[in-house]
Amino acid sequence: MATSTEPPTPGSARERLLDAAEALIYAGGIHATGVDAIVRQSGTARKSFYTHFESKDALVAAALERRDERWMNWFIEGTLRRGKNARAHLLGMFDVLREWFASEDFHGCAFLNASGEIAAADDPIRVVAREHKERLLAFVREQCDEHMAATGVDGRRAERLARQWLILIDGAIGVALVSGDPDAALDARAAAEQLLNAEAAHTHAPLRRSPT
Repeated sequence: MATSTEPPTPGSARERLLDAAEALIYAGGIHATGVDAIVRQSGTARKSFYTHFESKDALVAAALERRDERWMNWFIEGTLRRGKNARAHLLGMFDVLREWFASEDFHGCAFLNASGEIAAADDPIRVVAREHKERLLAFVREQCDEHMAATGVDGRRAERLARQWLILIDGAIGVALVSGDPDAALDARAAAEQLLNAEAAHTHAPLRRSPT
């Protein structure tokens, strides 16, 4: 998913500030990016910043909220194009991620990155990051529920499977960021496929009789 660091296109001062903040912070981090750099990148006057945002943190939170909406739309649309059933969608998530990992402007998960810089759990930036992961988990859970229903796997196991899936997604993002290897997504996909096979085997395994 591309996030350009080129000068922003003409638009409202608020949108240009959000564009600049998202691009600079995603590439360099929250603490390393000052308001002056954001204002300069946006091509707006400094007073525009104070007109639209009460603080840098408020700008960062707003930029992350907007990124959440765009990223989730991109991820959901890409996932649903992979195959015609929930299993294909679940595994296809990692193919979507690999495309992202291979892009020149991939710098990891903006929400994990932000959480690593903000200590307080109730900080608005951390709240946005947490809500993003909750949205991602909810989408994964939908696919897990559909897969369980279609294959006869015990639906009560969908919640745990979805949490495991999210860990594989975030783990792949982290490994790809540190290693620079987009194939981390394929490794996660292979592990995910084993999870699905294990769930199916567990459900359809014959019952063992207790010794008498």
